[in-house]
Amino acid sequence: MNILKIFFVSLTLLLSIAYKMNGQEEKYNKLTPEEERVIIRKGTEAPFTGEYDKFFKAGTYHCKRCDAPLYRSEDKFRSGCGWPSFDDEIGNAVKQIPDADGRRTEIVCASCGAHLGHIFEGEHFTEKNTRHCVNSVSMIFKPKEEVNDITQNKTEIAIFSGGCFWGVEFYMRLIDGVISTEVGYIGGIMENPTYEDVCSHETGYAEAVKIIFDSNIADFETIAKTFFEIHDPTHLDHQGPDVGDQYRSEVFYTTPQQREITIKLIRILQKKGYKVVTKVTPATTFWTAEDYHQQYYYYKQTTPYCHGRTKRF
Repeated sequence: MNILKIFFVSLTLLLSIAYKMNGQEEKYNKLTPEEERVIIRKGTEAPFTGEYDKFFKAGTYHCKRCDAPLYRSEDKFRSGCGWPSFDDEIGNAVKQIPDADGRRTEIVCASCGAHLGHIFEGEHFTEKNTRHCVNSVSMIFKPKEEVNDITQNKTEIAIFSGGCFWGVEFYMRLIDGVISTEVGYIGGIMENPTYEDVCSHETGYAEAVKIIFDSNIADFETIAKTFFEIHDPTHLDHQGPDVGDQYRSEVFYTTPQQREITIKLIRILQKKGYKVVTKVTPATTFWTAEDYHQQYYYYKQTTPYCHGRTKRF
């Protein structure tokens, strides 16, 4: 095994020299010594030290060496392993090859061969049951500007409140076309509210879920119908055992079209005999909730206790 390992290390060094000799390296980004150790010589950064280990902003992760897009922020999850973890890649951005140790599977950038880390399966962290364990120094993060996404990439934002935001987010993430979800607080009277502030019933905030979706795949009406079927829109200020104004049923529309569609759906339900109490309100500032609330059931690997799907349309 040691001989095999020495062989692969030597081969990597020779390939690195060859790239520089024939000019291929010139088209790639200049790397620091530490980046070269990981990306070229297949090293590993120390756990819990990487820039992106506990980093969860919206955007895309690109190869540090060639800038090729590798991962989306919505595929990143908290694994607790000490390195950034993703359960999916962008297209065929990553190649899998047997590792020199004979036990693991290495992942490299499909565009330039840069070492990223390793891939593991069967750990049951997410529904995809896959973990791309990636070194932070192998990537560069590029933030996603929501305004540009909406105008150029045909994405749209929708915000819903319908009981505990854990359960609403759980079901919304299952919809095809949903790019990302974020739980937080909206509709209140103070800045930077905390969970304790919201639970005091003195701030007017609702627990809500902000959804960014690809309108080429899913339209707002489809998502709104799901919202009306995963909670009971006839319950005033409570869902299941959760009682309080923060659990109210409310749609915070971000466009005039969303308002029209929501009102249309409410009228359809009313004609069917449902006494809908759902409010329809223009969206105001959405305050992101604490980290431990984000994708709660996704990481706990359980299902909601106060939400379920009931066919209403």
